[in-house]
Amino acid sequence: MKLSKFGFELPEELLAEYPAENRDESRLMVLNREKQTIEHKQFKDLIEYFDDEDVLIMNNTKVFPARMIGNKEKTGAEIEVFLLRELNQETLLWDVLVDPARKIRIGNKLYFGEDEELVAEVIDNTTSRGRTLRFLFDGTYEEFQDKVRQLGKTPLPKYIKRAVEPEDEERYQTIYARHEGSVAAPTAGLHFSKNLLKRLEIKGVNFAEVTISSFQNLPKEYTATIKLGATTPSYDLETEVDKTFEISKITENDIMTCAASFIGEQDQLPPIFSAKKIDGKRAYNLARAGEEVKVKPNKISIYEMEVLEIKLPEVKVRIACSKGTYIRSIAYDFGVKLNNGAHLTELRRTKIGEYDVNDAHTIEEVQQWIFDSEFIPLD
Repeated sequence: MKLSKFGFELPEELLAEYPAENRDESRLMVLNREKQTIEHKQFKDLIEYFDDEDVLIMNNTKVFPARMIGNKEKTGAEIEVFLLRELNQETLLWDVLVDPARKIRIGNKLYFGEDEELVAEVIDNTTSRGRTLRFLFDGTYEEFQDKVRQLGKTPLPKYIKRAVEPEDEERYQTIYARHEGSVAAPTAGLHFSKNLLKRLEIKGVNFAEVTISSFQNLPKEYTATIKLGATTPSYDLETEVDKTFEISKITENDIMTCAASFIGEQDQLPPIFSAKKIDGKRAYNLARAGEEVKVKPNKISIYEMEVLEIKLPEVKVRIACSKGTYIRSIAYDFGVKLNNGAHLTELRRTKIGEYDVNDAHTIEEVQQWIFDSEFIPLD
């Protein structure tokens, strides 16, 4: 099945510029798989689909004002800067999107605030709109954060064309948001009201919270199977093999040496079949449409790369790496380093931070806890 089958045109007049007056009175579409029916309700009717002892897990990530308006040095041109993620706390290094991007080059400085109390220097181009900024700020990190909150604006969804208003700061935040770190609200959660949560509690629904943003920057660990002797445009099994190579001269020592060479910080080129955005479009959509795709490298770190099994043409490895690492690219580069070709055939994430799949609970255990009316042990 192709992703394009899920695409549809949504008329602009049906896009709300403002949220419903009451959070829980937004529209709710219910798909009944058993009856094969579609019902149109309000979000507060969600309570009808919960039973006593059900568990509702909420993402308590808090959105910070990630949209900033700066002025380019000398020309004073207005530049929108959207903070994506912090790269280095000590040097105040940030991954951002800028608009209009054509005016922003490496070495340019941007000034924020009426008194230019915050300055940022462009030190790298990452994508057509992506830049790496180093903020120049004379103060503590906490003071820097306060200044960003003061100068930043609520990041509204892109389809909303109006200007940001004071009420947006509260409406585009969930009522249970606690831990700042997200540049976009967990949108489904915006519709929960205090009244609806109280009614769910009275009905016997249990609540648990997770902080998704805290997981995103944690190191990851994977097991992967790399197949030598062939490449694919997507670096995995999504696309057909486009080139084949002879592997008879590759030795076990070659493979062990190759794996060891990946350790450390490096620039990695993402696959063209990736979710990277290029001029607002996903790279994989452009690639699938046959358009030329140019992606720029990301700075990543490989902490460990262990060869678990060699059964040519397949090599199974364990990889511990930083956020933003494409294992498919590692598979492709593995082939390049061996003067051969390779692509990814299997991938499993086994660890994120201290959370290991070996410590995970089975579906059967979770079902039993619910059946026994026990809270799930989140520790």
